[in-house]
Amino acid sequence: MNKEKLYYPYYLTSYSPWPFFISIALMNLMLSSLMWINLNNINLFIFNLLLLLLVMFQWWRDLIREFTFLGMMSNLLYFNLRFSMILFILSEVFFFFSFFWAYFHYALSPDIMIGNMWPPLGIDCFNPNDIPLMNSIILIFSGFTITWSHFSLLNNNMKLSMISLNMTIILGIYFTIMQIYEYQEAKFTICDSSYGSIFFMMTGFHGLHVIVGTIFLIVQKFRMQNKHFMFTRHLGFESSSWYWHFVDVVWLFLYINVYWW
Repeated sequence: MNKEKLYYPYYLTSYSPWPFFISIALMNLMLSSLMWINLNNINLFIFNLLLLLLVMFQWWRDLIREFTFLGMMSNLLYFNLRFSMILFILSEVFFFFSFFWAYFHYALSPDIMIGNMWPPLGIDCFNPNDIPLMNSIILIFSGFTITWSHFSLLNNNMKLSMISLNMTIILGIYFTIMQIYEYQEAKFTICDSSYGSIFFMMTGFHGLHVIVGTIFLIVQKFRMQNKHFMFTRHLGFESSSWYWHFVDVVWLFLYINVYWW
């Protein structure tokens, strides 16, 4: 009896423990962050952060094996993953949209509780021509370097693509260092009225996205070194470049509306 063999354009991933472990690690990271804030104990937070990074490494390793070396990536799956990345970035757009909505709600119609003025009295804002302007130049230039890296990859010039990718990673790390320095020089805190809360929430979450994007690019750097990419197939690199451009655009809105305006 002949058995009919069916071919599907989809791929069901193998059984993996990593989604369960990463959910546990994320829950523990959230709880330990509350302990860090309320009890000033950072030890458990660092442990759970390292545990999360370890689980992420194991999960990414398995995905790279399946898609790069076992050939499980079909054209339809490639298209669906690209579309999924677009939807993810769209969800991030609405995430920051909520913060901008809150900011303009207070800025355009200040409440009597904050003195009918924005920023409220006593808030010494940052000079937009100082560190914020330099951070803007850094991110704009990093947008050019990641585009240069992608263009070089499309033209099968791996050496030039690696050089510009390294430049992007260095600029991302430098941006994070300068933002930490800016926070240390701040003359107001997250507890200083609605302005302080919104400012540190917006810039803090953007800084977190820059850190995530930098890690994303570092992973692509090691993958490029191990020749995982071709000029026709480089989904991981393409997704990281899209994410980095999203981070750049959000910062431009932040700089214009929060720092400069």
